[in-house]
Amino acid sequence: MSQRFVLPYPAVPQTLVERTMAVSLRALNRVASSDALDRLGWRSSAERLLRDVSRGGARTATRAGRTFVAAQKLARPARQPLARGPRLFDITPDDEQRMLRDAVGEFARDRLRPAASDADAAGAAAPELLAQANELGLTMISVPEELGGAVERRSATTSVLMAEALARGDMGIAAACLAAAAVSTALSLWGDADQQARYLPPFVSEDVPAASLALMEPAPLFDPFALSTRARAQGSDYVLDGVKALVPRAADAELFVVAAQLPTGTPGLFVVEPGSEGLSVAPDPGIGIRAAATARLELSEVSVPRGALLAEGAPEAYADCVALGRLAWCALALGTGRAALEYVSEYVKSRRAFGEPVAHRQGVAFTVADMAIELEGLRLATYRAAARVDQGLPFHREVALARRLLAERGMRIGSDAVQMLGGHGYTKEHPVERWYRDLRVAGVIEGGLLA
Repeated sequence: MSQRFVLPYPAVPQTLVERTMAVSLRALNRVASSDALDRLGWRSSAERLLRDVSRGGARTATRAGRTFVAAQKLARPARQPLARGPRLFDITPDDEQRMLRDAVGEFARDRLRPAASDADAAGAAAPELLAQANELGLTMISVPEELGGAVERRSATTSVLMAEALARGDMGIAAACLAAAAVSTALSLWGDADQQARYLPPFVSEDVPAASLALMEPAPLFDPFALSTRARAQGSDYVLDGVKALVPRAADAELFVVAAQLPTGTPGLFVVEPGSEGLSVAPDPGIGIRAAATARLELSEVSVPRGALLAEGAPEAYADCVALGRLAWCALALGTGRAALEYVSEYVKSRRAFGEPVAHRQGVAFTVADMAIELEGLRLATYRAAARVDQGLPFHREVALARRLLAERGMRIGSDAVQMLGGHGYTKEHPVERWYRDLRVAGVIEGGLLA
């Protein structure tokens, strides 16, 4: 099986709207500096107008990307059969999984790790680095072979192993690399024949589109099953209204899968093409996964055809989407947690105090051991959940357990890594502060990825 490597975050070209905005802001600034405003008592009104216009200027309409046209008509949707492993729980990867994991791990070690600090500072990974990632075949793993996919059977365990290996290089860049794979997975699992024929072919080509799965919303205690984004029926279309948060690579995405509350009261997934009227993006950086270039996706009266709804709005499809997304974040946390553990282990053995390595101190040794124990517990829970997906067994409970461990223990692994380096752990001279921030995000974020 040949393996293949992409993904960028280029700046949106300056459009006529943006040039007009810039000219308007310059004019408003000149007006705001005039003494006449004080004489007329208009100072506060002018400043409020300038502030509102400036804030609005951060939003840009999503650019119209490629045109998706069905190259062939499918009689029925294609689905990958599950890679049903033995009923006994076995975390030993087979030869194919080992090959994929090792190829991705080598790429993460040689390319992602050295670029991670710059990508975090810039808030986006370098386009040329992301352009190589699709050669790993990330978007092809979940696509049925008859539609050009890379493997015969779908395996959540394989996806987990690959995500874990990527995140060992850097979680933020890994999230950017896997964003398009989440969309190809959603189309493969829940798309109908027309949706697959129209949208899937580019994901198995050499020119893979940037794409994003948008579930999360800017709300405290966000519940993915009680969405504020709404879809209402209007003639032969649906009209979407709402805001999605922390959407990876939203600014340059050429396709979105957006979660919205259906008129039936249950959530559903819609395929939305950029360039649609009423669709815009605004920067939405967080403290972690900054290299994923997260943004808000704002939908205002966005009209999509009835055929844009995945799985005909089946509640079980959406519930699987949420669970598989959480499983993917658990996998990323495994990779980042392992990187932190390895780094700290070497540091405490090489750092000397009072004539001996600090690793000889009982408190240090116990803390590092606790990090290893917590990481191994999260790994077993994550692998078990993935194995149940592959066996066709109920897996939501197992994913929930793994996610709970991630939320509680993942952050602790990152915090302990910072603590073990003392003052050095707080500086950007060492990567542990970035890993702590990333692990904190992984325990609370929803969507963006699918295992």
